[in-house]
Amino acid sequence: MKAIMVVGTTSHAGKSLVTTALCRILSRRGWRVAPFKGQNMALNAYVTNAGAEIGYAQAVQAWAAKVAPIAEMNPILLKPQGDMTSQVILRGRAIGRIEAKEYYEKFFDTGWQAIQESLARLEQEFDLLVCEGAGSPAEINLKHRDLTNMRVAKHLNAPTILVADIERGGVFAHIIGTLELLDPDERSLIKGIIINKFRGRQELLQSGIDWLEERTGIPVIGVLPMLDQAFPAEDSLSLLDRSPTNSAAALTIAVIRLPHISNFTDFDPLESEESVKVRYVSPKDDLGYPDAVILPGTKTTITDMMALQRSGMAEAIKNYVHAGGTVLGICGGFQMMGEYLADPEGIEGQDGRYKGLELVPIRTVITNRKIARQRETSSQYPQVGLPISGYELHQGRTQLVPAGEGDNKAAQFDFLFEDKSLGIVDHRQALWGTYLHGLFDNGPWRRAWLNCLRQQRGLGSLPTGVANYREQREMMLDVLADSVESYLDLTPLLKP
Repeated sequence: MKAIMVVGTTSHAGKSLVTTALCRILSRRGWRVAPFKGQNMALNAYVTNAGAEIGYAQAVQAWAAKVAPIAEMNPILLKPQGDMTSQVILRGRAIGRIEAKEYYEKFFDTGWQAIQESLARLEQEFDLLVCEGAGSPAEINLKHRDLTNMRVAKHLNAPTILVADIERGGVFAHIIGTLELLDPDERSLIKGIIINKFRGRQELLQSGIDWLEERTGIPVIGVLPMLDQAFPAEDSLSLLDRSPTNSAAALTIAVIRLPHISNFTDFDPLESEESVKVRYVSPKDDLGYPDAVILPGTKTTITDMMALQRSGMAEAIKNYVHAGGTVLGICGGFQMMGEYLADPEGIEGQDGRYKGLELVPIRTVITNRKIARQRETSSQYPQVGLPISGYELHQGRTQLVPAGEGDNKAAQFDFLFEDKSLGIVDHRQALWGTYLHGLFDNGPWRRAWLNCLRQQRGLGSLPTGVANYREQREMMLDVLADSVESYLDLTPLLKP
């Protein structure tokens, strides 16, 4: 089948952004396009309509291609858990936890079979694949077991783009070094080079481009400027590069940057709000007194809960609540807010019972069964009857403490949604907990929640009759495609 491969000289060179843009550009040209990434390592995940778990970046790329995300677009997803171990998601389903050494020694044949079967399925439904590599295609110590880069390109005989990040410095050395380390049959597939994240005047770069093209015989098909569109990153390293958005905003929301934070794509809609500044706070940082604190999802709830307790952040959050602050927990963050977390089967490697923040009357038991499903419901708070959609993605069974047990705190809480399994809120609307990822994508609910915070500050309400975030994302994808297309010559990639 027709395919284009996108690889990079380094991690964070811009492969995901280029792949996303190409999906929208080629879709608009009339192709039925699908994204593909054979193996992804990320903690940002999405749940498809069929309940399959894939990398969130591949879901965004599918939306860019104007098709629904499916498991075959990312047949292998590795979710790091620390101590050189990862949970393995194969064809959208969790199959267990594995150490890195064992994975490289024993998983190759299984993984390559899953990749080939996924490609065969995609070939039946689509005209063209835009495939994304991972890291560098020239890691000589790993190439013999690399499932993601040039092995896929060779299997598809795909013309390949090499993306290089000029922002890091040494861009020509990165390009030449990568090409030198590729095997001849791999190098022959490189049909174009993109220099990404360029700042300045291109005429000052032109002599270098001329030298590069003469030296390699490969055209530079585009020089992309530093594009400021915010798109979901694949791992939490990108959070280190983020500075607080909207510095003049009326509200400040602190997101606790847990050691194994996951699905921080939940907060992209908040970052898009002009009236909101989102600040990521390390457990060792000073919490301050923001308008709200969010405890996000995590791949290892118990381990990260213990990190909060050791650092003093757990105590800081409880003091913040006692002073009248607002806390919202999502998924693992919701579990942390309860009385305890138990892991009798050692799913997280933590066999035993662990004290939570004791903010909400719930108890959670980590279980082997993973819940991954799309959900639709309607809100009870902060406004009744708002339609809500999102997805669950967690391991753990959470129950309310029965009325009459302990200090009877349950009487102070109501269910957040019509579906009672998805979350609770206290009567003061200061403590919120939910299992629903993508909650802030629901525009009217997001604005209603922000208005609760604004009311506490004596600020006027924002209009709640706004579109859901997916409509804003569609506009962003079009802007991205327009920008990238204006700098690219795709002719070498699309020759018959």
